[in-house]
Amino acid sequence: MTNSYQIRPALAKDHQDIANLIFFERHVHRHLDWRHPTDWLGSPFYWVLEKNSRIVAVLACPQDKKDVIWLRLFAHAARIPALKAWDILWENAKKELAEEGDVKVASISLKGWMKNLLQLSGFVQDEQILMLSWAKERVPEWSLPEGVTIRSMTEADLSQVAEVDAAAFKPLWQNLPPMLEQAYSQAVVATVAVATEGIIGYQISTHSPFGAHLARLAIHPKIQRRGIASAILGDLLKKLLKKNIKQLSVNTQSKNKRSIALYTKNGFEPTEEEYPLFTFQIYKNGQGKEA
Repeated sequence: MTNSYQIRPALAKDHQDIANLIFFERHVHRHLDWRHPTDWLGSPFYWVLEKNSRIVAVLACPQDKKDVIWLRLFAHAARIPALKAWDILWENAKKELAEEGDVKVASISLKGWMKNLLQLSGFVQDEQILMLSWAKERVPEWSLPEGVTIRSMTEADLSQVAEVDAAAFKPLWQNLPPMLEQAYSQAVVATVAVATEGIIGYQISTHSPFGAHLARLAIHPKIQRRGIASAILGDLLKKLLKKNIKQLSVNTQSKNKRSIALYTKNGFEPTEEEYPLFTFQIYKNGQGKEA
């Protein structure tokens, strides 16, 4: 709270005002996922900044995992400077988050103005998020290991899919069941790899402006390096071409050399798009600092 500015939790009644900020204002940071920022209304750690009873900024970092959260939304009206809106809301966020326990706050910055705010606040860049693209006439050769089949994903598979996801990714990158349900509902192609022990891998791809986007690909770590990921990719590309979808994009981390090697081997090429990943560590009842 500074001068005539007031911070309060965002409420369901704020839906339209927040939607207007997202749609009409120039400075809007949104996390890349399948849920609209207003879908998180009612969650903890979602605040609005008011002046004269009018919402002029919003910050949301709802916590769906214990030790790590994503900065899912920051937006402000043109009548308040970006740095001022950010400083007021972020200082409040740090205090409230510290009361809950140790937590790492992460953000993928798509715009330079947001990158500047994060750096000024002590966020540290961990790595780059790279964009790769496949746009070829022929599907790369692939074969399935004996005893493994690929089939379309069903809603009943999602609990096993979530188990594979949790085993395959570090906490920062894990998707909990509600998020996987959202992804599945938006899929153009979603498949699972199945062995005698059940689902051992999966992919979910969604529509994109240029074709499709491979939103998620995971193989259970116990059976990696057996060609299953390449088989899932090959099967996906075959299905996309049958739908006359001729381009597939994917994001991966610059430090994930195995992932980059997998996509390169299967004909994906790097694009000019890449975005920095920033993190900030907050400690329970203590000073937050960069991770």
